Amino acid sequence: MDKLVLTGKGLTLQDIWDVAYHGRKVEISEDAFGRLAKGRDIMQKLADGGKPIYGFNRGVGQNKDVVVDDSAIDLENNKMLRTHALGLPPFNSDEEVRAMMVIRLNNMLIGASCATDELACSYRDFLNAGITPLIPSRGSVGEADITTITHLGLAFTGEDDVSYKGAVVPATDAMEKEGITPLKLRLKDVHTIMLSNSQGEGTAALLVRETEQLLKMSDLIYCLAYEGLNGNIESLREDVNELRGLPGQMECARRCRAFLEGSYLHDEDRPDHALQDPLTFRGGFTVTGAVTDALEFVKKYLSIQINSPSDNPCILLDKEDTFVNSNFETPTLALGVEMLAIALGHLSRTVYYRMIRLGDPAFTGLPRFLEPRDKSSHGYEEVQVTISSLESETRYLINPSSVDFYPIQGSIEDHSSNLPLVVSKCRKIVDNLRYMIGMEAMYAAQAVDLREGGYVRLGKATQKLYDAVREAVPALHDNRDIYGDILKMYELISSEKPADIADSAL
Repeated sequence: MDKLVLTGKGLTLQDIWDVAYHGRKVEISEDAFGRLAKGRDIMQKLADGGKPIYGFNRGVGQNKDVVVDDSAIDLENNKMLRTHALGLPPFNSDEEVRAMMVIRLNNMLIGASCATDELACSYRDFLNAGITPLIPSRGSVGEADITTITHLGLAFTGEDDVSYKGAVVPATDAMEKEGITPLKLRLKDVHTIMLSNSQGEGTAALLVRETEQLLKMSDLIYCLAYEGLNGNIESLREDVNELRGLPGQMECARRCRAFLEGSYLHDEDRPDHALQDPLTFRGGFTVTGAVTDALEFVKKYLSIQINSPSDNPCILLDKEDTFVNSNFETPTLALGVEMLAIALGHLSRTVYYRMIRLGDPAFTGLPRFLEPRDKSSHGYEEVQVTISSLESETRYLINPSSVDFYPIQGSIEDHSSNLPLVVSKCRKIVDNLRYMIGMEAMYAAQAVDLREGGYVRLGKATQKLYDAVREAVPALHDNRDIYGDILKMYELISSEKPADIADSAL
């Protein structure tokens, strides 16, 4: 994989995923180094001319009016580093931290930050050497992730532990093995490290990928469940959905049609299908369509943020001046993620109800709880309890958190978005849904197996899904441990093999 050349602009979500998950190497463009140098020159000249600059020749937070002499800047960096690195465990994963680092490095290169070349190279060198600082996941309220990502500075200076080659080791040990010199903090380095939303943005970038994969798998499993139901798929028609005109709905209907290509559900002479099915079947793809629309909102504003600075003050290179601002505010993105969480809550509910319907003979004409016809097992009788519990947890997780804030720093900082918390809750919903759609796939395959008469013919994609499910979990025809089956289905969903099957059909 070619190196990713960072310029401060044009960073994509795919680029972040490549760096976070696949270890793609990064490089800094020469033009970007030029912007860093110009930004430093502007800020130093303004400070020398007597202009008060927040976080440089003045303190931060409630100490905004405290003068910092030139001779005390190095000391001020160290004071800020130790007083602001206040995150709490558990720690973010290596993938999450790598996403944070590439985002911060990229928007630092715009030149609005007064970053030293050495600081920029610390981000680059740690990423390329596979040295990942330990960044706590809790402690930020989303007005820049000050208390969490400041721990990066401890690692860059060699004062903290890092993840390196599968083990947690002192940063100095990993840096010595990779030939990296510990960072000597200068100018505005610590303020530049901490005045970033990269924790919320980095985890949001991973949330986007996880949700995209989940939606493809959910639509594919929904189609297999529809085959288990012997349902009416007229609602998937292209012309019907174009008449409505909703982008996400049309997209999800399109891929469901692809998944069901060749399915017996297209046969008009098949027996015992209803004229109209429950809404969670008839309109299941409209719900994933709504999630898709919410996801597009998140992607739009996240893509803006990862290519724009959050620094206060910010340097405007063309104006050769600095200005105070609140560009570190993230309510638009936080609200988008909360919208996405609510949309995923609708998906969770539809999956739940589809499983209830598949276990009800009144809707399926199949044995109750999809039990074997010889009654060697009670089938999925008690699985309803488990999915109900997951549903309850998801309903709790969709409650908004972006409006929960208190004034801090002597009430100077009296607003926040809680973006990292908002994202972490949404990702928990995604993980709950991995269990739920895994169980739905288990139900769907069992329903298909119980249909008699020889008329069932699965679609090209749903057949591949069915085969993958049956490879992981055999048909239920004995009194075995259902718990083990659920865990195997979760592993299958987490492997994203169903997403690969979906991709191959599109």
